Order: sequence, then structure tokens, then C-alpha cells
Amino acid sequence: MFGFLYLFVCSLDVLSSAFQLAGGKVAGDIFKDNAILSNPVAGLVVGILVTVLVQSSSTSTSIIVSMVSSGLLEVRSAIPIIMGSNIGTSVTNTIVALMQAGDRNEFKRAFAGATVHDCFNWLSVLVLLPLEVASGYLHRITKVAVATLNFHSGQDAPELLKVITEPFTGLIIQLDKSVIIGIATGDESLHNKSLIRIWCEASVQQISASSSRGSFLNCSSHAPSSLDSAGKPGSAVQEKCNHLFVDSSLPDLAVGLILLAGSLIVLCTCLIMLVKLLHSVLKGQVARAIQKVINTDLPSPFSWATGYFAMLVGAGMTFVVQSSSVFTSAITPLIGLEVISLERAYPLTLGSNIGTTTTAILAALASPGDKLASAFQIALCHFFFNISGILLWYPLPCTRLPIQMAKALGERTAKYRWFAVFYLIICFLLLPSLVFGLSMAGWRVLVGVGAPFLSLLACVAFVNIMQSRSPGRLPQWLQSWDFLPYWMHSLQPMDGLITRATLCCADHCSGSQDEHSDISPQIKARAGLHNPSLSFLEELSLPPRPSPQLNSPPMQSATRL
Repeated sequence: MFGFLYLFVCSLDVLSSAFQLAGGKVAGDIFKDNAILSNPVAGLVVGILVTVLVQSSSTSTSIIVSMVSSGLLEVRSAIPIIMGSNIGTSVTNTIVALMQAGDRNEFKRAFAGATVHDCFNWLSVLVLLPLEVASGYLHRITKVAVATLNFHSGQDAPELLKVITEPFTGLIIQLDKSVIIGIATGDESLHNKSLIRIWCEASVQQISASSSRGSFLNCSSHAPSSLDSAGKPGSAVQEKCNHLFVDSSLPDLAVGLILLAGSLIVLCTCLIMLVKLLHSVLKGQVARAIQKVINTDLPSPFSWATGYFAMLVGAGMTFVVQSSSVFTSAITPLIGLEVISLERAYPLTLGSNIGTTTTAILAALASPGDKLASAFQIALCHFFFNISGILLWYPLPCTRLPIQMAKALGERTAKYRWFAVFYLIICFLLLPSLVFGLSMAGWRVLVGVGAPFLSLLACVAFVNIMQSRSPGRLPQWLQSWDFLPYWMHSLQPMDGLITRATLCCADHCSGSQDEHSDISPQIKARAGLHNPSLSFLEELSLPPRPSPQLNSPPMQSATRL
């Protein structure tokens, strides 16, 4: 089990490298345009898209800190990008939840556990971004905090998990992330430089071994001019790296696609095996004991502090692994198996959001002295944004809307499994791209299109809440949505379209469309062949219904189908 968990974490690391190879330079180019980033809505969307591209909020926030420390980006303009990176990082555990789609109940719980992170981030942004644009409260609070703190320049963030995973992932691929940062900060010469690292710093053992053999350090096996990680002359001794693609002539995009396919295969395999092993291990009294320990509240005088203790655990674990994606992805299968309840996973996720801010804070402490205050301020903005979100959506039970929203999404995706992929594409690709385009058209277009849409969304949410809690207070025609066309308040018509398309594709591929073309509509209805309320897998699992015409050729064809 620990072996599969190790490979699972390594595959997440390689997956991040694959996304950076495929879209890292594009991400750097997006960050480079300061005219775009000065628009807060565009900056928010840029943060989402870039974090989805590089699959790491730590990388995107480090780029933002580097741009602020180099003076290319103002702190006020960087705050919306930080908010967007918080949203983009939650895509990883949502993808991981798709691996448990085989069992409806597990999938419902796992998808709810994964999307509670999304719901928290989206709700926080919807409240805090307009507040920040109107009042600049994050900018003011962090400016006061930086002015009152005395700090000294530090080192880069210690990636403690890398000590364990680097010996394996370093043999597959090693990246030079300074290329993305250099492109974002305006270095045009790095556009033609590959992200694949060729030269690495030699270890002390290698240097001493070379000295003992009498060989000088600038021989042909080392970098000719001892280039540093940014491709500029440096004092560090360089040796050729030892990984799978060090001598490859393939472009970055091709290597990224190869690693993407391989890491997804390993990720799915490890996750499936982990779930099966956990199913076999966590049975009976063992499962009940673990569930009791994890999900039980503290003793009565301190029961109110249980959630806050869980936040500290989530923050500490995320600080150790230096990745909120790894932590939240690791607990997603446990939520699906009911080892961790959604109510307990919610504060763990909030703590993970706080723990991931330490990367940006420690990266800011390594900034130059004259830009240290600005870099530290934007890192604190990330921290205070998450704290503000927790104050909004956790202290009172009635304000924990992300849990209710996640449960609703879990119910929906358990009934219509295709909705999970639809949700991922809409929330992390199409919607950000649409908002980005509208924001580029100008404030008038953005407000003219966005304000009616948000107003309609707020009205629908309010009516749904009133229907579930106090339906008697609503007018009779709002007691249900039946006054609307069916396709506007149900996913079943869409499910029917996808079902028919899937069946037509299956018939076309198998060449058996003529086999049941003569079946009457009544027999098809009994066999469930065109019932839009059933998903494709449900239709295939329908038991044969007894019928006096069972021996007739059309019914035999339907039963075989």
C-alpha cells in the first residue's frame, strides 16, 4: 500500500512536469503582458489558467513573487492572480476523484470531497475580489503587517517531499523552472531554450572523486562555461544531468505529452490498486476504529475546536509535502471509502490552503533586499486571502455552504457520470476563457454580460434554498421549477442525447445496428433502449424483463443488446 502511495505521489510530480513542458512557456507569455494583468478580472482568470497549465499553485505563486520582486508587477495587480491560482490548484484532486467512478456511492463521496475545495475557493473569490477592488483591504492589511515586521532574507522553500520522491522522478525528467520565470519577467532569449534540464550541479562526492583522479573540473564532461540554472555564467560546477530525456531531440511539447500519458496511466493504476487495498484492509472493526478516531470530535469542553485542530493538521501536512494538491489528492480516495467524512475533510482542506502559502512566503524571503518588502507583501496576501475565506465560510455551521454545494455536485455526478467531465471543462477551461475574453473587451461588456448572469444565478440559488428549507413562504408558482421547459431544470434531456449518441456509436462500431432495427418502440421501451432518465451503464445493466413474447426474434435481439 505504501509502495502504491509512493508511486501515486511520484506520478503527481511527473504530471506537473508534463503540464509545464506542454504549457509552461505559454504560461510565461501570459504573465508577461502587464496590460492584461492590470485588469483584476483578467488577472483572476490568468491565475486560474496558468495554475491549470503548470498543475502547481506553488509554481504559479513563485512566478508572481519573482515578478513582484523584480519590479515588473505591482502588489495590487498581483492579488487577483493569487486568488486565481487558489482556484486552479483544486483541479488536480477533482481529476483524481474521476478514478473512482466505477462505484456510484464511492464516486458521489469522492467527487464531493474533491469539489468542496473548488466551492470554497469560488465562493471566497466571488466575495473577496469585489471587496478588494472596491476597498483594497488585502493590500492595506498586508502593507501594515510588512511595516510592523522585522525580517531578514532567507532561503528557498524547503521541499521536504522531494527528498523522498526526487531519487525516482529525477531519473525520469528534470526541469529548469527558471525558464518560465525568465519568460514571465521579459527575457526574450529564453523562448528558444528548452525546459528540460541538461546541466546539473555536481555533488560534493563527484567533485572530490574528480579531484582524486587528477581530472580538472572544466573537462569536456562538464558544462563548458559552468552555466547556472538560468543559462547565465555562474560559479557552481556543472555536470550533465542523468535522466531519461537528457539526450532527447524531441521538442518540449512531445516530451510533455509522453509524460502526460504515462503519468496518467500510473496515476490511475496506483489509485485503483490503493482503493482495492484499502477496501481489503479497512474492513470490520479496523474500519470502524479508524473512522471513529478521525471523525470523532474532541471532548465536550473543546468540541468546538475540533475543526480548527483539523485545520492545523492539514496545514502541517501540506507544509511537509509542500503541495496542497498532493495532500488533497491523497485524502480524496479516503473520502470515497468513507474513512474520512466530508465534514471532517472540509477543515483539512482549509488547513491545506493555509499550508501551501508557506511556499510563497519562504520564496519571498529569498528576494533581493530592495524588493523584499513587496515580495513578502504579496506572499502575505495569499495567506490573508485564505484566512478571510475561512472566516467567511467556516466558523458558523450555517455559513458552511461549500459542504452543501459539494454534496449537491456529488449527487449530480453520481446520477450522471458524464457531468463530472462537463464540470471540469466548464469550470477550469471554458468559463475562465469566456470571462477572460469579456474582460479584454472592456468593463462595459464584462458588466453588461456578467451582471445579469450573476443576478440570475443568485436568484436561482436563493429560490432553491427557500424550496428546501421553507417552501411555504414562496408563491405557488415557485414551489417547483415545473413552469419552466423541461430542459431548463433537468439534466435528463442532455443525458438522453449522450445516451443515444453512445448507443449509436456502439452500434456503428459493432456493425449491429441492423440487428435490432426492426424492434418496435414498445419493446424498446420495455428494454430501456431510449429511456433518457437512465445513463448508458444503467441501461446495459438492466435485467431482462419477463414477457409472454420473450421467445419472439425481436425480443431476443433486445435481450441480447
